[in-house]
Amino acid sequence: MIRQSLLGCLLGTAVGDSLGLPYEGLRSRRAARLFGPPDHHRFIFGRGMVSDDTEHACFVVRALIESRLDPIQFEQSLARSLKWWLASVPAGVGKATAQAILKIGLGFAPDKSGVFSAGNGPAMRSPLLGVVFAGHPERMKEFVKRSTRMTHSDPKAYWGALCAALAASISTGQKPITPQEFLSVVQESLKEEPAEEFIALLVGACQSAASSEPVSEFAKTIGCTKGISGYIFHTVPCVIQVWLRHQQDFAAGIQEMIAAGGDTDTTAAILGGIIGAGVGVEGIPAAWIQGIWEWPRSVKWMTHLAAALDQTIAGESVLVPGYCIPAIPIRNIIFLLIVLSHGLRRLLPPY
Repeated sequence: MIRQSLLGCLLGTAVGDSLGLPYEGLRSRRAARLFGPPDHHRFIFGRGMVSDDTEHACFVVRALIESRLDPIQFEQSLARSLKWWLASVPAGVGKATAQAILKIGLGFAPDKSGVFSAGNGPAMRSPLLGVVFAGHPERMKEFVKRSTRMTHSDPKAYWGALCAALAASISTGQKPITPQEFLSVVQESLKEEPAEEFIALLVGACQSAASSEPVSEFAKTIGCTKGISGYIFHTVPCVIQVWLRHQQDFAAGIQEMIAAGGDTDTTAAILGGIIGAGVGVEGIPAAWIQGIWEWPRSVKWMTHLAAALDQTIAGESVLVPGYCIPAIPIRNIIFLLIVLSHGLRRLLPPY
């Protein structure tokens, strides 16, 4: 079951990311007029590509394999991957993440490189950690904290990332949970943290989910009037609100998440990882997986990556699946050109 959850989480992240990417930064109404419903890939000729959300998830898997689940080695491996990733000139790097990785490149230790920011970068890296350490909450906390602090030192980033990891760990068990039950889990996990503001937001999200309120309406109550922002105190409560209502329905959850507007690639990536951990690959529309146009970090490569992590968890010593590293800068240039074409398209009607 763990292999199916790992693959479902990783490919669920990639699918949510690629479907949400064309809608990123748009208000809900404008996005609907410009692209229509998010029911298939719309990035380039009916196909999709992934952004940093999926790439960081892959780096987490790589670091877990290379470290053989040793927390110190994991942190060092993840820092190396992020450093080389920035050197490949990816498009759309978050400001805090870029600053932190530059500090790593200048010799700062991973536990000292983080920038005081509460962006949602750590949350997009954490669902896989929730799957791997499901049933081991203290180990989960340690790995989430190490993954978070190398880029974001604000405690808010850790609380949000841990909440996403907890949701994925529960999803891995494939047993639906009530909003109140999930709230109790998070409260227990954060009982030693001064996270009253975050818990209050989560209470609202759980109450909203229990009443079957659309996430677009809940988002407005926490200040997201123009779509869900990249602030982790906006991103994670909205993701949890949708997950609690669509725990076994990947397609419905992802489409509602993207339709809410805002930072759609990241919100859909985090949600996709959480729901995917529960439903596995079989629960993700096959056309959405097949529609991802990526190379050299292809869907096939991600599948091998998840299998290697499964072997690592089982105690086997395996190598990280390889790919054509020199192709990455070329891929990034193509990706950037497509992103720029989308930017130009947004200058035109319909408004």
